Amino acid sequence: MEDLQDCNSKSLVALPGSLVLHLFRLFGQQDQSSWQKYILAYFLLVRNEYFSGESKGHSDEFCDISELDVFPYATDLGSEELELKKQKPILKVQSGGDSSSSRSNDCYFPGLHDDLSQDCLAWSSRSDYPSLSCLNKRFNLLINSGYLYKLRRKYGIVEHWVYLACSLMPWEAFDPSRKRWMRLPRMPCDECFSCADKESLAVGTQLLVFGREYTGLAIWMYNLLTRSWSRCTPMNLPRCLFASGSSGEIAIVAGGCDKNGQVLRSAELYNSEIGHWETIPDMNLARRLSSGFFMDGKFYVIGGVSSQRDSLTCGEEYNLETRTWRRILDMYPGGTSASQSPPLVAVVNNQLYAADQSTNVVKKYDKANNTWNILKPLPVRADSSNGWGLAFKACGDRLLVIGGHRGPRGEVILLHSWCPEGGEDGADWEVLSVKERAGVFVYNCAIMGC
Repeated sequence: MEDLQDCNSKSLVALPGSLVLHLFRLFGQQDQSSWQKYILAYFLLVRNEYFSGESKGHSDEFCDISELDVFPYATDLGSEELELKKQKPILKVQSGGDSSSSRSNDCYFPGLHDDLSQDCLAWSSRSDYPSLSCLNKRFNLLINSGYLYKLRRKYGIVEHWVYLACSLMPWEAFDPSRKRWMRLPRMPCDECFSCADKESLAVGTQLLVFGREYTGLAIWMYNLLTRSWSRCTPMNLPRCLFASGSSGEIAIVAGGCDKNGQVLRSAELYNSEIGHWETIPDMNLARRLSSGFFMDGKFYVIGGVSSQRDSLTCGEEYNLETRTWRRILDMYPGGTSASQSPPLVAVVNNQLYAADQSTNVVKKYDKANNTWNILKPLPVRADSSNGWGLAFKACGDRLLVIGGHRGPRGEVILLHSWCPEGGEDGADWEVLSVKERAGVFVYNCAIMGC
C-alpha cells in the first residue's frame, strides 16, 4: 500500500487506482456501502478510458442487442472462474503506458485485484454489459457467465427494465433510468406462434413467452446472459390463459386452460436457475383469465372465471413454506367477465394496486380490511377495449401504465410512470417515453429486475 502511494505513474488509469487504494485505507472502518462507492467511482474513471465517447458506435437512444454479441465463447465460467479465484491477491499497477497487451489481460482493471474489479462491474449499469463483453474474451466470459448477476443479488443491486411487444414490431427492452430502447433478436419461432395470442413472464435473467405453435403449446425463452432465444423446458401440464408471477429466480403459474380448453386449478413452480418446472398443490378453485403476483413472500391469484358465465370475486393465497392454498373471499369485488382482460394489478413495496378496466382509476388494496380505495385517474383509457392492449406494471417503486394513443403524431405507445408513495413529488403521471410507429396495442409486457 505504501509503495503504491509513492508510485510515479504516467498512466491515466494508474492514478485513480492509486487514489482509490489510498481511500480504502482512510475509510477502512466505514460500512461496506462506503468503499463500494469509491470502487464505483474508480470504475467510472476507467470506463471513460475504455469507451471514450461511445467509440463503439452504439447510440444511447437505441441499439440492437443481437449485434453486440461478438464473442461466441462458452458461457459457463466453470474452471476459468475457479482458476481466477486461485490467483494471489497481488495489486498490479500499470505504469509508463507501454505495458504489453498480454500483461493488461492479466486483470480486468490495472491497479485492482479481480475480486474488486468484479464488484465494480456488478455496480455498473447492466445496459453496459453487452459493450463490456466486446472488450476481450475474459470480459465476455465473465459477462456471459451470470456471475455478476449473483454479485448484484448479494449486494441488493436491482435495475428494472421493461420488455415490450407491440403491433408489427419485435420484442424490445426499455431502460427507464437511461431512457434507452434496445431491440432484442427476432424470435426463431414458427408462423403460428408469431400470430397467435401470447403471454409473457420475466423471471431471474430470463424472459419467457408462452404461445401456440403448429405442434401445440410452446414456451420460448430469451436469456439475458447469452442475448439469444431458445426453447424453454415445457410445463408438466402445458396451459394458456393462466395467472403468473415471479419473485427473484422463481415463478409460479396457476390455473388457465389446457390444450383441450378444460379450465384448470393446478399450479407449477419454475426455477430459472436450473430450468425446471415443479408441480405444486392445486388451488381450491379452477379458474382462467386470472392474475397472479407475489406479495409479502406469498403468491396470490385473483379474479378470473371458472366457466363462460361464472365470474370469481375471491382470491387465493399460496404459502411457499407450508405449500398450502388459502381462499380469500371478496378479494376482487365485481370479478372479471369473459370479455374483460385479466385484472390489471401490480405490487409496489408489498402494496397491491389495480387499474380498474371500467372506471379508469387506480385503486389500492387495504390488506387489513380486504377493501379497495380509489387513488387517482389513469393517464389513458382502459375501458375502450375492456383492459386489453394496456399494460399496468410495477417497476421498482413506481407504477407503469403503458398504452396506445392516436394523435397528431400518429399512433404511438406512451409509457407513463407514477410513484404511489412519493408524496407531493409523485402526485402526477410522468411520461417516461413515447414509442412512435408502434401501433396502439400492447400485446405483451414484462418487467425484469436484476
